[in-house]
Amino acid sequence: MKRISLAFRSFFAILFTGNLPSDVAQAFGFTKPAAAKPAAPPAKPADGALQILAILQRDARLVDFLMEDIGAYSDEQVGAAARNMHEQSRAVLDRYVRLAPVIDGVEGTYTKLDSADPARVKLLGNVPAKGKPPGGTLRHKGWLAENIDLPPLGSPESRNIVAPAEIEVE
Repeated sequence: MKRISLAFRSFFAILFTGNLPSDVAQAFGFTKPAAAKPAAPPAKPADGALQILAILQRDARLVDFLMEDIGAYSDEQVGAAARNMHEQSRAVLDRYVRLAPVIDGVEGTYTKLDSADPARVKLLGNVPAKGKPPGGTLRHKGWLAENIDLPPLGSPESRNIVAPAEIEVE
């Protein structure tokens, strides 16, 4: 019964439009099935790192500053550039990454540790071999990313581009 239906559809489609319906042509092997679009390769951890570096370059020119030889500039010139870049870089972090201290305490004061997880706390000085986590003077609060809200990644071909070259056309 299905072949009769396909025959009538084919006859009238060719009679009135001059074309064979694509599903009929595919059913009889006259055309290849539409190929599925290949999936984009999965994002790698380095893609996110390059993305935040690209954003810092785009909005604060951080890479340009770091790659520049600043030996010939005066301290005042370097300080002015650093102040401007600091403000712009901080705005990037505020927009895309919510940071919080690992230990919310006052630096220079005694702090008791709940755990000595090396990913969260770096112990300095006279560190005991094992046992109960020690306390000590907080030298740096540390930073952890509570939330990261980066824009979607670009095409796989453009993920390694930190900053495109710029050409002014006259």
